[in-house]
Amino acid sequence: MGYRAAFKIWRGDGGGGELRDYTVEVNEGEVVLDIVHRLQATQAPDLAVRWNCKAGKCGSCSAEINGRPRLLCMTRMSVFAEDEVVTVTPLRTFPVVRDLVTDVSFNYEKAREIPAFAPPPDLAPGEYRMQQIDVQRSQEFRKCIECFLCQNVCHVVRDHEENKEAFAGPRYLMRIAELEMHPLDVADRRTAAQEEHGLGLCNITKCCTEVCPENIHITDNALIPMKERVVDRRYDPIVWLGNKLFRR
Repeated sequence: MGYRAAFKIWRGDGGGGELRDYTVEVNEGEVVLDIVHRLQATQAPDLAVRWNCKAGKCGSCSAEINGRPRLLCMTRMSVFAEDEVVTVTPLRTFPVVRDLVTDVSFNYEKAREIPAFAPPPDLAPGEYRMQQIDVQRSQEFRKCIECFLCQNVCHVVRDHEENKEAFAGPRYLMRIAELEMHPLDVADRRTAAQEEHGLGLCNITKCCTEVCPENIHITDNALIPMKERVVDRRYDPIVWLGNKLFRR
């Protein structure tokens, strides 16, 4: 059975904007993206929103709903009380293009900075051989849909714009961890993770894990193990001594 819900939608662009009030019909089983589409069809035809699959797999419709980063297409209206005001705003960490659409090019720039998969030089394509147990640890990270909710909620860049140049963010630190754990990747990514991609800036608050729509354990399974590998390289006395002797 339907009801009329109160919405506040952020309208504006990079120069500024405001929250505008809307009252819109809600039907049983609908998600927030359905309501945004109804608003476009009936009251706000110029409302800008990015979306694609409406199945929680493309990551396009990221926004903040009542202050929490979510996917519009995976947030059911049934989680809100009928008399609750639902506030939808753009991702806070990235520059606004218009309305609910933000410029997330920061993330693609960081993606390009991560060195690609580096197999053994004597192993030709088609000769890769791995068992399931070999990829068990890193396979979870491949579920990422690049919605950038983890990037948005990470306070290292969310609250400190000046950190963006030196910090890849949880999504791409997870990518580094994935490659470091890959059984056929021969590149040593530990030093780069610390010195070039800002792993040391992460203080493992787990906020990235909390908002991940794919339930990837970003902090526990990627960031913390990567930190441990960096510590082993930099501070383990036996490794330190071995590096000294090897350089001699």
